[in-house]
Amino acid sequence: MKKFNPAYVLLKDMYEDDYYPAFLVDKVRDELISVIELLESGETDIERIQDSLDRAVEGINDLQDEFDAHDSEIETVARESIGESVTYILSWFGIGIDSEEAIRARDW
Repeated sequence: MKKFNPAYVLLKDMYEDDYYPAFLVDKVRDELISVIELLESGETDIERIQDSLDRAVEGINDLQDEFDAHDSEIETVARESIGESVTYILSWFGIGIDSEEAIRARDW
């Protein structure tokens, strides 16, 4: 089974921007790691993968109030960073899900 690229930094732009508290970016990263773990297990069923993506994105949605409480929000840079990370994950594992479809559950 393929392992995720250890050299790739998930959410790099968010980590590099002080506007986003690192501990909250860690929580977003943890949601994406749950999808990576599924893919590392060898899962290839598109429906199961999309379900995992939906759960991860819903978990990120749930963090919005916490971002707000720390004078931050999931806005343009964050949306792009999350989208880029998801696109990379899908590409790395050769999963044929469109990036916009992959994050369809977002409300940010």
